[in-house]
Amino acid sequence: MTKTAAVIGSGFGGLALAIRLQSAGINTTIFESRDKPGGRAYYWEKDGFTFDAGPTVITDPPCLKQLWELTGHDISEDVDLVPVMPFYRLNWPDGTNFDYSNDEESLRAEIAKLNVEDLEGYDKFLEFSKGVHDEGYLKLGTKAFLDFASMIKAAPSLMKYQAWRSVYSIVSSYVKSEKLREALSFHTLLVGGNPMKTSSVYALIHKLEKDGGVWFAKGGTNRLIAGMVTHFERIGGKVHLSTPVERIASRGDKVTGIVTKEFGEQHFDAVASNADVVHSYRDLLSDNARGKRQTKALMRKKFSPSLFVLHFGLKGTWPGIPHHMILFGPRYKGLLDDIYSNGVLPKDFSLYLHHPTVTDPSMAPEGHSTFYVLAPVAHLGKLPIDWDDMGPKFAKRILDEIGERLVPDIHDRLVTSFHYTPKDFGQDLNAHLGSAFSLEPVLTQSAWFRTHNRDDVIGNLYFVGAGTHPGAGIPGVVGSAKATAELMIEDML
Repeated sequence: MTKTAAVIGSGFGGLALAIRLQSAGINTTIFESRDKPGGRAYYWEKDGFTFDAGPTVITDPPCLKQLWELTGHDISEDVDLVPVMPFYRLNWPDGTNFDYSNDEESLRAEIAKLNVEDLEGYDKFLEFSKGVHDEGYLKLGTKAFLDFASMIKAAPSLMKYQAWRSVYSIVSSYVKSEKLREALSFHTLLVGGNPMKTSSVYALIHKLEKDGGVWFAKGGTNRLIAGMVTHFERIGGKVHLSTPVERIASRGDKVTGIVTKEFGEQHFDAVASNADVVHSYRDLLSDNARGKRQTKALMRKKFSPSLFVLHFGLKGTWPGIPHHMILFGPRYKGLLDDIYSNGVLPKDFSLYLHHPTVTDPSMAPEGHSTFYVLAPVAHLGKLPIDWDDMGPKFAKRILDEIGERLVPDIHDRLVTSFHYTPKDFGQDLNAHLGSAFSLEPVLTQSAWFRTHNRDDVIGNLYFVGAGTHPGAGIPGVVGSAKATAELMIEDML
């Protein structure tokens, strides 16, 4: 008889897992609580503009292409991936720009602008990044850590690259320019990590981007999600939207299926959750002793910050503003301390600006531009403020900053805008404390220390996504799907 699996949530991790299971002959059904697939990769259409909720940076396209190749298809059947160049433009308050790319000649010229003496140090950092990429991503990124012995086995490789040190610390040992240190360490913020505390293993992101480039799905990240859904359904999978799972049904050390309002209790041979890990254990598995115990363990862990995301559409086109920009503030470490430790909403901020219409004008009405700007903020456990009150004020401050640095008459050009706060992450995504990236990616919460891809007690309950190994970001959650799929296929077939 054909084995069956339920996947809770249709984020990148859930979709990637479902495609792998269905490709292997396991009859797989996705249950999504929202009206559109994608999880954090949701989208809105307002006033003729298309707004991606995020994520917007696509790296390591091969990890996505594999999902189609499993059944002899090609990703180009459903998704049009186009390269982005430069990857990012980094900008500082003093007007300095740094165009970050994998064009070797251009990149070295940009480094020389900051400090010509750092060229040699950059070469050494690149060598370090390659080493940790090969050990931490290629060898370990798609392997489940189910016992401590597996962690011990991997330890020598990680210790060789001083995994106990932070990315910023490692970068600083190679280059002297503070701006270049920021340029080579900010990437951890894109997966919820503090550059001052996140393990040096995450320096692999530089090598990942250098080899694979940075890409954009024409039409927005939502089109990549749509393509994954199309392919999943093509090979026989089912997706139920607007169908929140109320409970994971269990009996002792086995799950028996899931319960929804729409369908009642349905039997499945295995259940995998792409939902928030706290929500999964605390709410969906509340009537099982394992759910209660694991919830207590999770409550002792540190969670990544949240985000304040402002979406806006402007009159006019802006060919001088690249697809991705990082607008650094006057502080780096102090700002990170406020977000990760102090729980303060600072007066200054560093911003990530996304301008997709410079690549794909169809995402806005003719003669207009679509933007979103993202500001990391403390999660609700550290900063329990009233975001309904603060949101509009914070949004105006962000627009003022962009007006001062890039678009002087931004308020006059504004056609439409709305924002998304930590409260929304909590309500829409059941994200614990409104965290945007689940567990913080510090060394003591990596690999075996994260939520395991297969539960230790309930043998047919599995996890995929940002809260599992290896962590957040598209390559991370797609890697977790590969690790989880290997376990499920081995267990079920």
